[in-house]
Amino acid sequence: MINKHEIYGVIDSLDEGKYLAELEPLRSCTICPRKCGVNRLAGETGYCRADASFTVSSICRHMGEEPVISGPRGICNVFFTQCNLQCLYCQNYQISRNDGDYRDCRMELKDVLRNIVDIMAAGTNMVGFVSPTHYVPQVKAIMAALKDVGLDPVFVYNTNGYDTVETLRSLEGHIQVYMPDFKYSSPELARHCSGAEDYPEAALRAHKEMYQQIGSAFITMGGYLIRGILIRHLVLPGHTGNSIGVLRMIAREISTNLHISLMSQYYPNPRVMDDPRLGKTLHPGDYYRVVEAMEALGFTKGWVQEMSSARTYNPDFRRQHPFESM
Repeated sequence: MINKHEIYGVIDSLDEGKYLAELEPLRSCTICPRKCGVNRLAGETGYCRADASFTVSSICRHMGEEPVISGPRGICNVFFTQCNLQCLYCQNYQISRNDGDYRDCRMELKDVLRNIVDIMAAGTNMVGFVSPTHYVPQVKAIMAALKDVGLDPVFVYNTNGYDTVETLRSLEGHIQVYMPDFKYSSPELARHCSGAEDYPEAALRAHKEMYQQIGSAFITMGGYLIRGILIRHLVLPGHTGNSIGVLRMIAREISTNLHISLMSQYYPNPRVMDDPRLGKTLHPGDYYRVVEAMEALGFTKGWVQEMSSARTYNPDFRRQHPFESM
């Protein structure tokens, strides 16, 4: 059982400079495929508009979509602001847009740690980093500090999949669970929706690196995943060919012995209401065609969703607990 007040005392005694040294790669930032090269330590910003601060929109207990991630008591998720992709349809658009004002979300490292400890003390040993790609140095600082105060959670890297191999290699041995999206097989769709025509090839390299690190191991304990890879794919309305293409890439280039979470939860946010395809919800027939293709390719492990999921997973980050109504 975690004595959070005792750990608070240890946190207060930490030498923050030791952990802030992890931020040195931000001096010329190439940690994601955008490779902007800006000096974030000096306040310069590139594509993601993030500087070197710990800019966190929410740290909360999350009962997520996949039961082995949320487990019986939930996961402590750290939601970073901004994103190195700008997906038109993002369900977290309130915090992921790069043109937002997130100055109120800046935190000191010790405050981040205290918030995580509060949630872990309630009974979870899982800490997830959501949209972490452009904040990997900060993620490494948080992980190192948690270890030094005597905590040993399972760390989950919940990424959009637009990562570099070099950055992922810097996480080897620190991340126990990779939960990447694999969004696109179509460069044209990736360009239209996320401004990243190179997404399919970059994501494939990233997924191969995650697989190289962990393999097809999928180890659970007490209802939680404690080691493994879980690939998520959101089926977009009117784009079943893209989804089937993603599954084919995984099957051909990596393995069918992986857990896939095939999501039907697409719901149009206000930014795409006028888009002829993305402005609609997903048709059940389209989703089931992708499910059939997944089975035909030989995937037998993972999860599918009910079509009612479209109205279930819509967080509101204006609330202290964005997922409290779910």
